[in-house]
Amino acid sequence: MPSNSLPTLRPIPTFVPETAFGVWFLRTHTWEHHVLRVAINDLKRLIDAPVPRSPVIVDVGCGQGISFKLLAQAFAPSRIVGIDCHEPSLALAREAAGRLPVDIEVMQGDCAALPLPDASADIVFCHQTFHHLVEQERALEAFHRVLKPGGLLLFAESTDAYIKSWVIRLLFRHPMHVQKSAEGYLGMLRAGGFHFTERNVSLPYLWWSRAKDFGLFERLGLHHPKPGKRRETLVNVAARKPLTS
Repeated sequence: MPSNSLPTLRPIPTFVPETAFGVWFLRTHTWEHHVLRVAINDLKRLIDAPVPRSPVIVDVGCGQGISFKLLAQAFAPSRIVGIDCHEPSLALAREAAGRLPVDIEVMQGDCAALPLPDASADIVFCHQTFHHLVEQERALEAFHRVLKPGGLLLFAESTDAYIKSWVIRLLFRHPMHVQKSAEGYLGMLRAGGFHFTERNVSLPYLWWSRAKDFGLFERLGLHHPKPGKRRETLVNVAARKPLTS
């Protein structure tokens, strides 16, 4: 007899897990020095108001904790909270935290439902995490909630032009239906209640983000297209939560 029971519905994943290659790449010299360090330096440059002394930083999608040392050097925080959903990476993040003279707490959690109190962070650092998230609007709401009034969202992201390139499709895994252009991400940040001006936005065109030639044309002395005449591959934003809602 046919069963009348309803089929079991599997929960929709809130993120797409990285490939084994991707997990390995996130602990390489290239990642730390040519991707992460460059992004933090650029984001710091985009901040146009004083950063609180000894801030509390929430590193969303902290992965293996490579960012902890760089964030400590850049902002001298009193505390860093690293959050990620990948437990094997978090084990390495805890080891990285133990090597630094900073109060660092590492916890497993979902960016769309951060396990933190309201208005508990001075800075939310989101580096190359957003393009893994399925529920991007919910994650942005969570970032806004945990930031103090006037707090900073340091947002560094690859655009759809890069994520949908053949080499990234081959080596990494992402939810393709949520990928956005630079303007798409900027619009999402504005709609999410964050404030920023052109002064707070950077559109880097770094060699590793140009999957068609990896900067070969530039190294040969040929100029790459200028902003407005190219598909942007990266967007960095230093956005603020307003002081009043």
